Amino acid sequence: MAQVKIYGRRDVWSQRRSEVSDAIHGALVGAWGLPADKRFHRFLLLAAEDMIAPRSDAYLVVEVVAFAGRSADARRALVAAFFDDVAPTLGLDADDLELVVVEVPAQCWGIRGRAGDELRLDYRVDV
Repeated sequence: MAQVKIYGRRDVWSQRRSEVSDAIHGALVGAWGLPADKRFHRFLLLAAEDMIAPRSDAYLVVEVVAFAGRSADARRALVAAFFDDVAPTLGLDADDLELVVVEVPAQCWGIRGRAGDELRLDYRVDV
């Protein structure tokens, strides 16, 4: 399971949501083997004055909240996919993209009326 939060400036990214979502989801499918139909993305686009960072106007922060259990190599593969694939696809310099992976034990999730560790997933988390 993975939920994605995308933070950026509204004036830069509001018209590019589909492109951003496709690039990010492609990285998650490729690096972690998430199913193509499991896309949970939330865009938190901010007014220019609400995004303060010593980066360009295109600065984008992506937070992936996922079930715990992926290996360090899998997390590194996701980081590599973001900087080898996502950044170039979106025309971003490495300084203008940040990825944060937050892992949470499955039992701390509530999904479809159950705790996450009671779900039967059609994909592996322990990659």
